[in-house]
Amino acid sequence: MTYLIDAWLDRPQPYVRILERDTGKVCASLEDEALEAFREQGGLDLHELSSNEPVVIKELVRNLFLFCYSQALHP
Repeated sequence: MTYLIDAWLDRPQPYVRILERDTGKVCASLEDEALEAFREQGGLDLHELSSNEPVVIKELVRNLFLFCYSQALHP
């Protein structure tokens, strides 16, 4: 599968989502407190979001998935 990162960080309610490229389905989403916690843990670097390096993007998607799933396990 191929994923896209949809990030709107400069708006009143910022969010980061992972979309499946072929269907547009949202696979994972971070908003509000969860997004802030991800930032505080160092999981979100603005330079990584704008990178064209596949390895960097792949690692960011991996970290987003892991964080989202860990949040789901510990509400």
